[in-house]
Amino acid sequence: MTSEHICLGIEGTAHTFGVGIVDSAANVLANEQSMYVPEKGGIHPREAANHHAEVAGDVIRRAFGKSGISKKDVSLVAFSQGPGLGPCLRTAATAARTLSLSLGVPILGVNHCIAHLEIGRAVCKCPDPVLLYVSGGNTQVISYANGRYRVFGETLDIGLGNMLDKFGRDMGIPFPAGPGIEKLAKQGKVLLQLPYSVKGMDVAFSGILTAAQQMKDSSAEDICHSLQETCFAMLTEVTERAMAHLGKREVLLGGGVVRNARLVEMVSAMCAERGAECFVPPPSLCSDNGAMIAWTGLVMHRAGIRMELGDTNVMQKFRTDEVDVTWI
Repeated sequence: MTSEHICLGIEGTAHTFGVGIVDSAANVLANEQSMYVPEKGGIHPREAANHHAEVAGDVIRRAFGKSGISKKDVSLVAFSQGPGLGPCLRTAATAARTLSLSLGVPILGVNHCIAHLEIGRAVCKCPDPVLLYVSGGNTQVISYANGRYRVFGETLDIGLGNMLDKFGRDMGIPFPAGPGIEKLAKQGKVLLQLPYSVKGMDVAFSGILTAAQQMKDSSAEDICHSLQETCFAMLTEVTERAMAHLGKREVLLGGGVVRNARLVEMVSAMCAERGAECFVPPPSLCSDNGAMIAWTGLVMHRAGIRMELGDTNVMQKFRTDEVDVTWI
């Protein structure tokens, strides 16, 4: 294994501090992480950043231990430059800069949303998909067109994962609430009427959240079932419309929410009806992780993209469609 083709990637956009080590053939040598879980309420950015600072050294050591390589084998350090929570991003960037300087290797800042897409394209071997990207802070329908990853539809208010967490807090479901809601939804029998908020190619979730919070007379199981069915149907609709518009026959799922089996089932059924394929990366590569950052760093570096330390300022509102995608 040659040292010139190994990247260490650091993810730190929100609750997860992750370190991945990946080689140039997209082999994941290590993918270690530590997740900040608040005692109550949602993520507090400063507390999450303090967590990241405390665990950074340990997670980096664990990643090297798991990978079986030495520090001198690493040729590139990449980190999540945005979008995300400012204090968390800055902590991850500081760790990456420190490693880059101590190892004497170049550094690259990576767009977190694009990293979800690139790791999925690599491990699922789907060259030109429409990406349905659904996480805590992000909900977007993305695909490559004319030199950039374009956003063909997105949430107008909050990310779906964020909405599910807010709803879960009301219901006493522990953070992150997605798995608990999915478990209850499987026992739901009645489809309750909730706002179906699709505006052209965009979606909105805050009205659905308010309506679900006010359903005091229905069972938790039926509310969770109805919440999932409505939101996932909205996402499936806008994804299908993007496929039709672009004439594409592949859908790639990315982000922590796509670990939900019902969402995968609905998008897969839509794809089957269109004669298209639905691809889902392994669960460890769907949620926020360092391996996707490392792989995207390698892809960018291979395409000739370079950064100085002065270029590595974090960008909390780093848009998917701001990046020149010179590697496709």
